[in-house]
Order: sequence, then C-alpha cells, then structure tokens
Amino acid sequence: HRLPTGMQGFAINTRRDIFKDARVRQALAWAFDFEWMNRNLFYGSYTRTTSYFSNSELASVGLPSKEELALLEPFRAAIPPEVFTEEYKLPVTDGSGNNREELRRALDLLRAAGWQVKDRKLVNAAGQQFAFTILSADPSYERISLPFIETLRKLGMAVTARTVDPSQYQRLTDDFDFDVSMTTFGQSELPGNEQRDYWTCAAAKETGSNNMMGACMPVIDTLVEKIISAQTNEELIPAARALDRVLLWNWFVIPNWHINKLRLAYWDRFGRPDNPVRSGTVVDAWWFDPARAAASDAARKA
Repeated sequence: HRLPTGMQGFAINTRRDIFKDARVRQALAWAFDFEWMNRNLFYGSYTRTTSYFSNSELASVGLPSKEELALLEPFRAAIPPEVFTEEYKLPVTDGSGNNREELRRALDLLRAAGWQVKDRKLVNAAGQQFAFTILSADPSYERISLPFIETLRKLGMAVTARTVDPSQYQRLTDDFDFDVSMTTFGQSELPGNEQRDYWTCAAAKETGSNNMMGACMPVIDTLVEKIISAQTNEELIPAARALDRVLLWNWFVIPNWHINKLRLAYWDRFGRPDNPVRSGTVVDAWWFDPARAAASDAARKA
C-alpha cells in the first residue's frame, strides 16, 4: 500500500537528566539490533523505519533541498549540524546478535557525553550508574524489550523492563512519569493539527499530550505551523521533510519498523487489481474469475 506508516519506536523521555544529551540518545539507537530482531522474532517481515513520515513523499531523503534549507537556515545554530551535512542513516548489523562494532560506536558517544565504564558499570563523574526502565502496558512487548536490555547491559547500563496494566500505563505516560516507552506517531498524507500535540513546546508541558519525549525547540514549533498552514504540496513537502530531519537528528526516538503491505486471507477464486491502490486495499474491488474458481473447485474435490 501507499499509506504513510508514521513512526513506531522507543520514545526517550528527555525530561530525565540522563537523556538530555542527544549523544546519549543516539548511543541507545546504535545499540538497538533491528536486524537480529527482524530475523529471529518477525520472520524478516519488517522494514526499518528511518522517517517520521515513512512510506510517503513527506519523508526526508538525502540532504536538504534548497526549499528545506530556506526553512532551516534561520535556526542553524540550534540545530544539530548533521542535519545540513549528513544523510540520516541507522546502523545495519549482520543479524547475528553480536553487534560489537555498533556497541563500540555507542560507547564512544557515551564517553563523549561524560560517561565511563568502571568495574563493568557505565557511570558518570559522580559514580552513578546509567540506569533506566522501559515501561510497557503489553506483556508481548517484553520479547522486544528484553533482548534490547541484554545488549544495553553489555555497555554497563542497569536497565529493567516494567509492564503495568493499561490504566496505570495511561496515568504514568499522561504525567510523563517514565524513562523509555514504545509508542507510535500515526501520520497521514495531509498532516495537520495533531503535529502540535506530537512535537511542540506547549504539548511538552501539557499533561496527557502525545509529546512523550518532551521535545521543545523553536525550530520544531515553527515547522509545525508551516505544515499546518501549507496550502500546496510545494509548501507542505519541504516543511514536513525539514521537520523530519530535525526530529531524527535529535534522536528523540529509537526507530522500530514498519510494513507497507496488508495481510489478508481470502478464498482464491476472485480477481483483483494488480497494482496497489493508494488507500491500501479496497475489499469491494474484486470480481469473479472463472479460471481461478475452477482451480479452487478442483482443489476442493481433490
């Protein structure tokens, strides 16, 4: 299908002191072994998400266009320099579960942010160990969190998983009383007012908003308003792509995965369109196919 799949990922609560440095958040992303999970847990079904507007023309690609630069330049001093110089890419492992090179890169980032390994523990200058909890309301997410936690322990972190009932989870996330939690940010082809609830400074302070990470930057607020007020694709696309770059390079989320297909089970005696339709699937755009029907009837008899 051609529907935007948005972003699913581990939201990192930057209201917590240990997550205020973007290098720390990037290190967590580098430690996440998607290829191993995709191979061992998901039968290779998924694609790594590398955009908040994935599977759509609003996703950023390559380096910023001149239209994007015009929106970003006034905020250059407050934006990670990589936004202007590097294409956003996530690490790709061999899927063996032994992501040593990525962990070395993660450790370099942590050291640059003031953390050191002492006695096999990752500690700050005060000797406090790097520790946090991954919160969830669904026990099935533990099969994702627990392997990730084992990887983070190799860096000397003390990480735990906590699963609570849905009502408690809602209360904790409404109050932003969590460290890290998996969440999703749904997107459409025409993003609008919901972007304020996702990313703006006002939402970061509003109890119950979807700005779980506490993102708060003037450039984000400005780009969100550009998206909402856009009257044409020529205005919308560069604004969305510019916002995408700023969000990605601030490492607010450890991106997970998406699938641009729909899983359907159906009786194979009907014809259907060869090309995917924009809305994903149209269940009434099917027709009786005599050849397929004959084949299914023969199979039933056999």
